[in-house]
Amino acid sequence: MSQSAVIRDLVQESPASMHAWGRAAHGGPGAEVEVATKAPASHTVVLADNQPAIRHGVRSILERAGDIAVVGEAATAAEALAETARHRPDVLMMDVQLETAGSPVISRAVRAAPGTGVLVFSDIDDAGALSAAIRAGARGYLIKDAGPDQIVRGIQAVAAGEVIIGRAIAERFGALFAAASGTDSYPFAQLTNRERDVLERVAAGMSNPAIARDLALSPKTVSNRVSAIFGKLGTADRAQVIVLAREAGLGRGR
Repeated sequence: MSQSAVIRDLVQESPASMHAWGRAAHGGPGAEVEVATKAPASHTVVLADNQPAIRHGVRSILERAGDIAVVGEAATAAEALAETARHRPDVLMMDVQLETAGSPVISRAVRAAPGTGVLVFSDIDDAGALSAAIRAGARGYLIKDAGPDQIVRGIQAVAAGEVIIGRAIAERFGALFAAASGTDSYPFAQLTNRERDVLERVAAGMSNPAIARDLALSPKTVSNRVSAIFGKLGTADRAQVIVLAREAGLGRGR
């Protein structure tokens, strides 16, 4: 996808701003005024990208989510570190191109703000960038052609301490974790053993009720694990999960 297409897809209309209204008490001077306020955001984010249009587009997407607040923006590595230290956000969402040998943003941000998770958002899709980002401490990696839902899910997952990856590089990400552990050859190493059991059955085309019966679990538990799988694999629906899993060789023996 071209850079202009990415920017066009990301830039959306901003949400309506907060408003206030007055309610007169019999028209007297003591008119009562009420101000509408938003509930506090569940997650805070600093956006770091050297392209203003990308930052604006992502900010619009996150603001429409309702529970995410963008508390700072940065266009350089130095600004990213300063904004992270200042705001200590739940998530630093940054372009991996800001990460250089002379300015290791990810590792420095993690040390400066241990409670901040780093989500890489980049148009670089190669094993070297992915490996370097994960080893530096990033919790997630999304490619810039990710849709709004995937971007929001990525922020929520990283803020919750989970790992999130774009579908296009999910298999590569799993291989990276397997190589790091030296023992696990499972294609999606970010999944727990229980999530793997569920994914194997999803890949085989089983419904949630059927999976619940097969694993002696409640339907609610299965539903929760399926949702967790969606988030960790960066997929939007069951069909995408099935395709991704079967491409990795899962679900074919059932």
